[in-house]
Amino acid sequence: MATDHDHIVTKFDEDLRQLDNYIAEMGGLAEHQFADSIKALVRRDSELAEQVIVGDKRIDDIEHEVDMHTISMLALRQPMADDLRVVITALRIASLIERIGDYAKNISKRTVAITQTPPVGPSRTIARMGNVVQGMIKTVLDSYLERDADLAQDVRLRDEEVDALHTSLFRELLTYMMEDPRSISACTHLLFVAKNIERIGDHATNIAENVHFLVHGVMPDDNRPKGDQSSYTVIGGED
Repeated sequence: MATDHDHIVTKFDEDLRQLDNYIAEMGGLAEHQFADSIKALVRRDSELAEQVIVGDKRIDDIEHEVDMHTISMLALRQPMADDLRVVITALRIASLIERIGDYAKNISKRTVAITQTPPVGPSRTIARMGNVVQGMIKTVLDSYLERDADLAQDVRLRDEEVDALHTSLFRELLTYMMEDPRSISACTHLLFVAKNIERIGDHATNIAENVHFLVHGVMPDDNRPKGDQSSYTVIGGED
């Protein structure tokens, strides 16, 4: 015969599963929003970009649901040890996913402006960078749902590739602007887009580190590899 304690444990397990459902839904939406933001940029599709901007609200709404759900769990269940770690990690990851959605929205806002300017070549380089980051988002969400710290570590290592692409793109865009002043407006927007993509990669990496914390109880003790040298880039002119 089930006891009151059994019912409480069962309800708490349901609450934990609901947290995973929220994160899965949020993450799927953010991944889709980001993919559409890159697609809109490459295709110069302002209508799709506007859809991304509007769609960000649903991600914000789910984050609010996560906040309310976790507050209720903390107040009513008073989780400890491993259970508390699950709740804390879900809160952190929800916040990071919300920021990914914000950056996708920012990319789309830039895209609307870019469609009013002549096309420039580096848009395709940005698409390549976006594909890498989209893969990171998908993998890190899988690592969370599967509680797979090794998969999360793979995401951490891929952040260096994103940084390297960002540095290369930064140099490419500066070169375009120097060679053709007419491209300055579009390239300036693309510089911000590239930085937004790089930051999304950082947030995917932060999620990966939280998955490590969820599985092992500690954050990774090694510094993530970084390859972004854009702050030190110097474009030399002719002698």
